[in-house]
Amino acid sequence: MAETAVGTTVVGLGNDFRRDDGIGWAVVAALRERAARRELPPGTVLAQCDGDPGRLLELWAGAGPVIVVDACFPPSARPGRAYRWDSAAGGVLRPTGAARHSTHALGLSEALRLGAALGRGPDRLVVFAVEGVDRSVGPGMTPAVAAAVPRLVRRVEAEIARHAAPPDGGARTGPADGTRRTAFADGGPPA
Repeated sequence: MAETAVGTTVVGLGNDFRRDDGIGWAVVAALRERAARRELPPGTVLAQCDGDPGRLLELWAGAGPVIVVDACFPPSARPGRAYRWDSAAGGVLRPTGAARHSTHALGLSEALRLGAALGRGPDRLVVFAVEGVDRSVGPGMTPAVAAAVPRLVRRVEAEIARHAAPPDGGARTGPADGTRRTAFADGGPPA
């Protein structure tokens, strides 16, 4: 018998010793600090992961909606610009191929394909990908990427609230807009 899905799982992917690749971990750390002051909805799980597919599959096991925050490194990056992708809108995350824009050995799309093949993928996935420029060894993000953290925390909190079960125990509802991928930067939509 399948496990019953719990609350939203937020996964910060990356490595906080690879400069801008630490944004996922920084967002989760900030969410933990805020949760100490203001409780998150019941069942919310906050996790940091290096992107290993086996660890991701374990984090997704029995989870409700999954939100992933990760860095991406496109050739003409605008540091701090973020994109939102929602599996509910259809489409598939494409692997980055030979010219990878990630620091992970296997990317998120490969982990999703593996999870789907094993029947262990998330039912609903929202990804926030943040453009970075520095993935050299060492702690600390570039100023533009670090400045994106508070905005991302607000966006992730709003996403968690959207997926939370109502206080009366009714069914969860996700966003009705069907947004698949949305860029937001300093002048972007408010959280």
